[in-house]
Amino acid sequence: MKDLKYLIEFENLLDDADNKLIKQAQADGNYAIGYTCYHMPEVLLNVGNCFSTRLRAPRTGSIDISTYYMSNYTCEFARSLLERAIEGGYEFLDGLAGVDACSAMNRCYEHFEILQVNSKPHFFVTHTDVPYKVEDYNVHQVASQMRLRVLDVMKEKLGTDTSDEAILAAVKEHNEMCRILTEIGDLRKLENPPITGYEFHVLMLVSYVCPTKYILPMLRETLEEIKMREPDPKPWYRARVAVVGSEIDDLDFSRLLEGSGAMIVADRYCYGSKPGREEIKIDPNSDEDILHQIVRHYLTTSECPRYMADYKIKQRRETADRLAREYGADGIIYEQMKYCDFWAFERPLASHILTEEYGWPTLSIDRSYNVHNSGQLRTRFQAFVEALEIKRIQKKGG
Repeated sequence: MKDLKYLIEFENLLDDADNKLIKQAQADGNYAIGYTCYHMPEVLLNVGNCFSTRLRAPRTGSIDISTYYMSNYTCEFARSLLERAIEGGYEFLDGLAGVDACSAMNRCYEHFEILQVNSKPHFFVTHTDVPYKVEDYNVHQVASQMRLRVLDVMKEKLGTDTSDEAILAAVKEHNEMCRILTEIGDLRKLENPPITGYEFHVLMLVSYVCPTKYILPMLRETLEEIKMREPDPKPWYRARVAVVGSEIDDLDFSRLLEGSGAMIVADRYCYGSKPGREEIKIDPNSDEDILHQIVRHYLTTSECPRYMADYKIKQRRETADRLAREYGADGIIYEQMKYCDFWAFERPLASHILTEEYGWPTLSIDRSYNVHNSGQLRTRFQAFVEALEIKRIQKKGG
């Protein structure tokens, strides 16, 4: 297929946390608020004079210094962020909006403050709690914290307009981006899609790390380009897979997997589109105000294994099964970052149940934050693709 017009530019935007669109937005008088987790509603960080950027640590090498502060048995993602912060990589931020979802990330946020990794006088780090289940009182609790610990702090420190009108404008812009990315992502349901899983991963990441207002025009144009794009006559892949699990912001993971012959047709992982790019429905006639409706959206759509209620556990398995069927996957890759406590509990049993009870061929792996060119992982991917291909051939022959 012909290369996408903006693909190289998008890849360049992902080379550094402080990319050129962030610089442009700040030059225009806006403030960058960093966050790391789906439980922090990004739409609330895009109100008024602020914009969100979901933190990554691209090109991470040694994490020895952050390991000294956090120990070598904590999540590599949290340690990589802290390492980059200590190096001065997040001096561009104007604030950090954190959620107390896991102990490793809590320690990362804590060290952002203790080690004073940002010298801006108005820089702030704020923390909010995340419940273990979703009930009406939990929605009210989280909404109250989002008002007190996020919106009010932004207003006090940065002079941000946090009115309902400003929030509604942010939701409208957010929803347009979600519609574009959902339409692009749904093209992967086709037998011979006009986009690869790697390319979609690139689009997803730039939508998370770049100011929405500045990336939207390029995403709009990319959607129209993909609609007109002519795929190669014969599908390039040997198997179709859904990827499920913890945070993946490493493009090398997608390169390695698709280089092994598998096309990623569904991305149910942190920093992916399911959840992440669903429109937020605001009902003007609801008894709940706009803030409570936004919070309820994020809590109910979240697939985080932090939620340990039975219905949430069932929701995660059924989502994996539904997406794999809906997008025509041949199998599921259930992945987890090393030392991620919640996914370490979730992955072994969930991958077993998806195989034994739902009938999916499932590859269960744990991995480093940055996979680079892992020979071991490549071998496992190749073996899984070959097994899926043989199974499909045998099914057609039978």
